[in-house]
Amino acid sequence: MTKIIITGAKGRMGRALIACAPNFRELEIAGQIDVGDDLGAVIERGDVVVDFSSQTATVGVADICAKYQKALVIGTTGHTDTNTFEVRLRKAQIPIVWASNFSTGVNTLFWLTRKAAEILGPEFDLEIVEMHHRLKKDAPSGTAKSLAEILAEVRKLHLEKVARHGRAGIVGERTPTEIGIHSLRGGDVVGDHTVIFANTGERLELTHKASSRDTFANGALRAALWVVKQKPGLYDMQDVLGLK
Repeated sequence: MTKIIITGAKGRMGRALIACAPNFRELEIAGQIDVGDDLGAVIERGDVVVDFSSQTATVGVADICAKYQKALVIGTTGHTDTNTFEVRLRKAQIPIVWASNFSTGVNTLFWLTRKAAEILGPEFDLEIVEMHHRLKKDAPSGTAKSLAEILAEVRKLHLEKVARHGRAGIVGERTPTEIGIHSLRGGDVVGDHTVIFANTGERLELTHKASSRDTFANGALRAALWVVKQKPGLYDMQDVLGLK
C-alpha cells in the first residue's frame, strides 16, 4: 500500500484527488494539508507527497520531502525561474515527478505536437491558444508553456526570444520564427489547448479539451504510484506513461 499526503487538499485539484483516490486500491491517503497546516507534522506518515498547493509553497514542500526522503509529485504551475531552480536541486536526493499536466490525453498531445512539428517543418507558422476558468491566476497555462517549449526545441529556437504573448497595435508582419501564445479566461472552463500549424493553403490543428479535473487527478495519483519505485531524479508524465 502506497501512502500519500496531499498538499492543497482544500483546493479544486485537492478535492478531486481525494474524490478519485478510492479508485486506486493500492493507495491510501495518509494526510491532507492546506494553508496554515504543518506538513512536517505528518510527513512521516506517507511515502509520497502530491503537491497541488501554490507555486509559493512548492520549494518548502520539496525541502521537507528531501529532508525526510519522501517522493514528490508536483502539479503546481506559475513558478519563478528561481523557485524552479531550487526545486530541481532536490532531484539528487529524491524522485520527483513534475508535470504541467497529468492528463493522459494532454501528454498524448505533447507527443503529437512534437511529431507534427518534426514532419511539417519550418514552413508552418506556430500558434498556441489556451482557455481556462476565470479563477486561474497564472497565464499562460503550464500546459501551454510546455507545448511552446516542445515547438521551440524542435525548431532549435530560444523560446524567450520567439514567444509572442498576444498582439496589439501595428506589430508588423508575422516573423517566420515566432511562436504565438494566447490565453483566454472565462466561466468554468477546466482547460482547453489548441496547437495550430498554419501554412499557405492548409492548416493543421491539434486540440485537447478537458471537461473534468478527475482526468488530472487520476493521472497525478498514477504518477504517485509510479514515482515511489524510482531512483532519485526529475521525471515528468511522459516518463510515467512510457512515452519517451
